Amino acid sequence: MRSRTRQAVVARLAVFDTAVEVGIGNRTDVAGALADEDTAVTATDVHQREVPEEVHFERDDVLDPDPEIYRDADVLYALNLPPELHRPALEVARSADAAFLFTTLGGDQPAIPVERETVPGETIFVARE
Repeated sequence: MRSRTRQAVVARLAVFDTAVEVGIGNRTDVAGALADEDTAVTATDVHQREVPEEVHFERDDVLDPDPEIYRDADVLYALNLPPELHRPALEVARSADAAFLFTTLGGDQPAIPVERETVPGETIFVARE
């Protein structure tokens, strides 16, 4: 992710005190930058991942989630989230009474109702605020 885009995404998410990134993969820059902004960040993925020291990691699958991981989150967010995970991630956010914001891969359109927010180089989809 380009620096300007990352800064805009982090600025949008930094309004929340606690965040969970769904499916962090190998892209840890947003989670790390968000933690640097004093947001408590937990990252999840179906595979064990290395994350920055200030980011907590939990192995989890949003298709069969552990509700305890998300219980205290103010926001769930995901970057490059594939359409088949939009609805399951939204359900996890609803269960946790958390906001849900995400980006998609290239031309993928959201599979759930959203509002769109344009930031430099990216569209953030807001499914639940």
